Amino acid sequence: MPKTELRPFWKKRFKFNWKFGLLLIALICIPRFILVLKANQTGNYAAIGAIMLLSALVPFIFLNKSGRRSIGITGTQKIGALVFAFIIGIALSLILYWIGKELYGGSYQNWYEYIAKSYQIPEGIAGNNKLILFSVMALTGMIFSPIGEELYFRGIVHGSFACSIGEKKAALVDCLAFALIHVAHFGLVFVNDVWSFYPIPTLIWVMGMFLVSFIFLWAKKRSGSLLGAIVCHSGFNLGMIYSIFYLL
Repeated sequence: MPKTELRPFWKKRFKFNWKFGLLLIALICIPRFILVLKANQTGNYAAIGAIMLLSALVPFIFLNKSGRRSIGITGTQKIGALVFAFIIGIALSLILYWIGKELYGGSYQNWYEYIAKSYQIPEGIAGNNKLILFSVMALTGMIFSPIGEELYFRGIVHGSFACSIGEKKAALVDCLAFALIHVAHFGLVFVNDVWSFYPIPTLIWVMGMFLVSFIFLWAKKRSGSLLGAIVCHSGFNLGMIYSIFYLL
């Protein structure tokens, strides 16, 4: 990695290393965790869009052009790798759907069943109305969180740790951070005005998110760009939203 990843203003105050990575995790992940829990309680998810936007902006706020390129913000000519990443992402989401359905059926111990609550799908919706709502939700889900989370987790967080502890250990850190932040999406659940915690389903969900994030990182490396991770993540979200709308 270059020695000039940070913009001049930040270079005077920080080094692009694991300490900087921990600072980023504290600044983004902790508020996001709290905001997601609050949104699950209130049904208002506007703040989640804002935190995703901020996540996407973080590399551009802190890194210069060379630094952004070093973390994977660059184009790629490997179109086949992007297509394959997208297909793999869809497949992973369907596997996670199948595991949840087999183990927990239609209960809220099934991660997709609980996440479906946040989609606020009207009961009895069908036909073109359902297709339109699905299309809107799918398009949104394929753009905002993949871009925000991949630029942040597989991008600047991974890059800052990789400078200090190497690629393999950095992968463990960013994948673990990604997995744990998703406990706010499922694990601590708010049902019938009561908070509950499902230990075993949560463990399976976190393990799933951990492994999925490794695949996103693999897609980044295979394509030579964060576009690989973003496209794989988009495919995953498309498969998840399809499962919620048409398979549950």
